[in-house]
Amino acid sequence: MNIAKMMKQAQQMQGKMQKVQAELAEQEVEASVGGGKVTVTATCSGDVRSIKIDPQIIDPADSEILEDLILSGVTQAIEQGRKVMEEEMSKITGGLGMGGGGLPGGLM
Repeated sequence: MNIAKMMKQAQQMQGKMQKVQAELAEQEVEASVGGGKVTVTATCSGDVRSIKIDPQIIDPADSEILEDLILSGVTQAIEQGRKVMEEEMSKITGGLGMGGGGLPGGLM
């Protein structure tokens, strides 16, 4: 086992991971809920970029429905971004389970 070679490979993998993470921080995913009445756009790193609301569902007397739709849309957009991030990271790590704290199997 060549330790120097392993260290070089680990450094290369780390560089690739940093590059992909930076790219994914800008890549956007979109989630629509309520039949498209609320659309949330977020980055794969979990930053919400925009929320679009169809004016037809804005009812001042019943704000709970709108609140629920917004929460659902944000949750779905962040989950989609997380999935994309996990998929891209697993391509780099070759399924070594390093995405979850660096321990095998994703254990923290």
